[in-house]
Amino acid sequence: MRTTSRSTRTTRITLALFTSATLALTAAACGGGGGDKKDDTKNDASSKASDSIPHTVRLPRLDGQKIKVTAVWTGTEQQHFTKVLDEFHKRTGAEVSYVPSGDDMSAFIGSKVAGGDPPDVAMLQQPGTLREFAQKGWLKPLAKSATDELAKNFPQGWQDLGSYQGKRYGVYFKASNKSLVWYNTKIFEAAGVQEPKTWPEFLHTAQAIADYGVSPVSVGGADGWTLTDWFENVYLSQAGPEKYDQLTTHKLKWTDPSVKNALTTLAQLFGKKELLAGGNEGALQTQFPNSVTQAFSGGDKAKAALVYEGDFAAANITAAKAKIGSDAKVFPFPKVGDKAPVVTGGDVGTVLKDNAASQALLTFLASPDAAQIWAKQGGYISANKNLDPAAYPDDTQRSIAKALVAAGDGFRFDMSDQAPAAFGGKPGQGEWKDLQDFLRNPSDIEGTQRKLEVDAAKAFKS
Repeated sequence: MRTTSRSTRTTRITLALFTSATLALTAAACGGGGGDKKDDTKNDASSKASDSIPHTVRLPRLDGQKIKVTAVWTGTEQQHFTKVLDEFHKRTGAEVSYVPSGDDMSAFIGSKVAGGDPPDVAMLQQPGTLREFAQKGWLKPLAKSATDELAKNFPQGWQDLGSYQGKRYGVYFKASNKSLVWYNTKIFEAAGVQEPKTWPEFLHTAQAIADYGVSPVSVGGADGWTLTDWFENVYLSQAGPEKYDQLTTHKLKWTDPSVKNALTTLAQLFGKKELLAGGNEGALQTQFPNSVTQAFSGGDKAKAALVYEGDFAAANITAAKAKIGSDAKVFPFPKVGDKAPVVTGGDVGTVLKDNAASQALLTFLASPDAAQIWAKQGGYISANKNLDPAAYPDDTQRSIAKALVAAGDGFRFDMSDQAPAAFGGKPGQGEWKDLQDFLRNPSDIEGTQRKLEVDAAKAFKS
């Protein structure tokens, strides 16, 4: 991502979200109003799975065509996405192969482009990466069928987020609310603690759980992106949206006092190893999926009481044999400043090879039909305003999703995802590594700031 393209807009995303104060995570289930279920592919009738999915979008027959799709998803997420691709195959006849990219999507795609064999479709995680790839000419604009479906189903903000210089390049198929804390209800009950609403209450709750004899907070520090999410929620709540936007675009330096304040706040947690499952070194060796499952596997015998991460953690909770709504509940990220933060993220489908099958897949991903397939399986929310909320498997995920598509303002898109990939999106370098070093030594606040500023300045100038 280059600074010239970032200066065209500050990416102040005003998507549809309630503020966290209205995020009723235990809301009653709402009934779904269906919509037309027009079957445009009659030869799908024999499939029971297809029969349960509305056919609201017309797709061409593409028998014999083959495309490759890449995304970061593995494990449960890969299984769920594969079901979406299977449905696309049933409707079109196109054969789709899926290849996980690993966390460093930018390097993966770069190597494939250099080798002359990029995937047909890539699900990118960072708006900065989308704009960088579009600027390089690697991405192809969406065809009219995809842009029409996108305009019909998505708020303007999400459409703009997948655009570059006025052209539509992406469909945000999977969205996320990244301001959630999931907790083990059995441990909370045994320790006699309640859901905290403020950062001081959060620290007090963590200490009470530690005193009870269970490690309170599970942190997936082996994956540096989880640490950027911790920082962003603290910073947005404490420094406010204006400074958040300035730091996002590097109009504010990482040596600014507001960054020092946020790191000092985080150090109140990271600086007490008894509050972290496995201590600081254990957290640095824990990958995100394990950070979730170790908070719920074994019920009241779990290794930790709570874990911070987005709605997508629901899939890992379910994989740990815990039931969302009873064994596992969720509360908004605690308020550090005047308002609780709401940070969001998402995965955007893009076309690298402009062919009929690639464009048809993006059209399908922009439809409520595709969203419903993953929504039913959990660990997923969509910004698609025409997706029936009844598709979500429980009240918790349904209410999170309803908040995402409801009219509102006051939140920001993931900061690191908007940065150049060299700073905000690569394992072992930039912000990911700098914050891992901070987790290892939370007392070195000024040193962390200096490293962050050096890395940010280099990435934004390149």
